[in-house]
Amino acid sequence: MAAHIHSFYDTQTGTATHLVFDEEGGTAAIIDPVLDYDAKSGRTKTTNADLLLSFLREHKLQLRWILETHAHADHLSAAAYLRTQAGGQIAIGARIGQVQQAFKTIFHLEPEFAIDGSQFDVLFEDQSIFNIGRLSCRALAVPGHTPADMAYQIGDAIFVGDTLFMPDVGTARCDFPGGDAHQLYQSIQKLLSYPAETRLFLCHDYPPAGRAISMQTTVAEQKAHNIHIRDGISVTDFVQMRQQRDAGLDMPALLLPSVQVNIRAGAFPPAESDGVHYLKIPLNQF
Repeated sequence: MAAHIHSFYDTQTGTATHLVFDEEGGTAAIIDPVLDYDAKSGRTKTTNADLLLSFLREHKLQLRWILETHAHADHLSAAAYLRTQAGGQIAIGARIGQVQQAFKTIFHLEPEFAIDGSQFDVLFEDQSIFNIGRLSCRALAVPGHTPADMAYQIGDAIFVGDTLFMPDVGTARCDFPGGDAHQLYQSIQKLLSYPAETRLFLCHDYPPAGRAISMQTTVAEQKAHNIHIRDGISVTDFVQMRQQRDAGLDMPALLLPSVQVNIRAGAFPPAESDGVHYLKIPLNQF
């Protein structure tokens, strides 16, 4: 059966969240949900996540999965909030421990912070099979942006996370801890080996002036037009381009707060003795 897909776009972070379900009154998954965060005040809100909950209620859907494509560096995850409000299991790639280990060191996190992915309910290996109600789904390991990146194949659609952007924007950066441009090239070739008509749902869009926001493309469009990795671009050319480009990129505006939350499956760091949750800012480390 065909999946029903409804996409939401957060203009503050340029993030696309996708809600996938099998049928009205059936079962749903939410991919890459956003927790609103005001960097000036340090306050969080659940405006984006509440839109998802309203959609679930309106269509009488049971939330089965909250799927993270990776530990994002550009927005805080609403996964933990959604689980408390609607149930479901939070899942991510099995190599998330490598990401946790790197950032535990960078942020000098509490000694008891586990680096085995146990904060998440399910850790997917490459080619893991799971279901969203009557929909059969497959998890695809696509490392490169981070070691733990996953894509999710659901019918004729693949949710690619931070691997590919729209063809006129290109591909994801590889300069975060554990990132690897060679791996990203191979991961993208894995995605582009699917049939030409396969729909690719993106995690972000940063449209150039004059183009409307788009959250969906196809394998054919990527192979023909992607400015970084269209047909004919070799791995050597891609790696050279990616490394040169990454060297000149600014850090994502929300990297420091978002990673500290996202490696905890969307939970805040433990409250301190005054009952307040604190995020750390490591000086001169990036």
